[in-house]
Parts: sequence; C-alpha cells; structure tokens
Amino acid sequence: MVKFLPAGECALAVECGNEINESINRQVRALYDQIQKGQLRGVTEAVPTFRSLLVYYDPCVISYGRLVRKLKRLVKKAGDIRETQPVIYEIPVCYGGGYGEDLAYVAEHAGITEEEVIRRHCGRDYRIYMLGFLPGFPYLGGMDESIVTPRLQNPRTRIPAGSVGIGGKQTGIYPIDSPGGWQLIGRTPLVLYDPNRESPILYQAGDYIRFCPVSSEEYERLKKEAEAGRLTVTTAKGGVRNGD
Repeated sequence: MVKFLPAGECALAVECGNEINESINRQVRALYDQIQKGQLRGVTEAVPTFRSLLVYYDPCVISYGRLVRKLKRLVKKAGDIRETQPVIYEIPVCYGGGYGEDLAYVAEHAGITEEEVIRRHCGRDYRIYMLGFLPGFPYLGGMDESIVTPRLQNPRTRIPAGSVGIGGKQTGIYPIDSPGGWQLIGRTPLVLYDPNRESPILYQAGDYIRFCPVSSEEYERLKKEAEAGRLTVTTAKGGVRNGD
C-alpha cells in the first residue's frame, strides 16, 4: 500500500514499500516518470530512492492535500505502465591487485577463489536503484548473495575514483575520489562523473550496469583513452541477465 507522508513544510514522501526489491523500485521509477512528464504545477523537484519518492513543492502554489490527490491519481496511472526497455551500460573493470585490494578478503569470507568472486560479480546485470552519497554513485541491487561481505570496520579516508566495491548486499562504484567503507574489489578506467560534460553522469536510476573484466594492461590502455577524452561507455544488447 502506497503511503503519503509530510516531510516538512515544502515536501512529502511517497512510500511504495518497506524493503529493497526490484518491483517496489519499478513502482517508484514509474511514478517519478509520470511526475516528470506531467509537469505538475507547484512541484519543484522529485527525488527517487530505493523504495520511496521525495516530492518538493511550493505550498503557495499547491496545498499538501491537493498534491496528495494528484499524486494518488498518478500512482494509479503509473501502475498500468510497463517499464521501457532498460539501458545496460558495460563497465570495464580490472579486478584485484592494486586495483582491488580487498578482493582476497571477499574471496576468503565467501570461501571461494578470487577468480570465482570475479565470475559471480560479473555474471549478472545490476539495476541502479538510486544515485546518492556522491554525484553519480550508483547503488546497485541484485548481487549474488554468496559474495555478500560486510563493510570495513574503519572506513578509508581516500578511495580512488572508479573503484568498484561491495558493501553488505550491495555493490557500487565510487565516481570520484572520496572516503568510504566498502570492500574494494576492482576499478574502472571510465570517468563516471564529469561536471563539464553535457551529461555529467553517464547513467541514471532505473538503468542497468554490466561489469566486464579486463586485464591490467587493458585497464591502463583504456585509462589513457579516458584521460584524453576518447573513451566512452558502451551499451549492451539483449535482455537483462539475472545470474545463473
């Protein structure tokens, strides 16, 4: 059951569920898309999360009660809309060594080899549930439960941009240098966030990411292309892979 809750004087939260799963997130995305298309008078911004949507509005233009009534109609309409074919972005990643110093620990924690961790991490496509924490940081769902690994007890003060990590049941990519507490298993040479690009962030919530392993030599070659502005992200064809 969808809930509408006030969030201060200029916002309300639309809660579509109380857990992280793809069905709930699809509902959030569908409502977000409807708001974007409908251009509701008085609504200034909408921010999708895992299971809810935060809607900012101008109370001088539209009241809380009237906005709730409009949103309820959009929720009903959104439920009848099928999600469009998702975009799957292929992200090259060099795993282990100096690119992913915690890969050995993740393998030990799972009781498998490092090669098997890589295979399982690359064996499915990950839905971007939301962007947050940093500009372009994708919170990805659907990771193989066998490689779930707890976060670091003591977060690092600096993690290099492009680092791919595991934090509990989730995996993600650090788009810029930053502190962080996730287990680092690899790194991508792609520039995921660039404020000077026409589209600063390469992807958006609702898209999918497919990790593609590359050698250290290939990583260094691709990194030079990225630094020269010649490397672009590629999209995959076909349906979404859900693992073995």
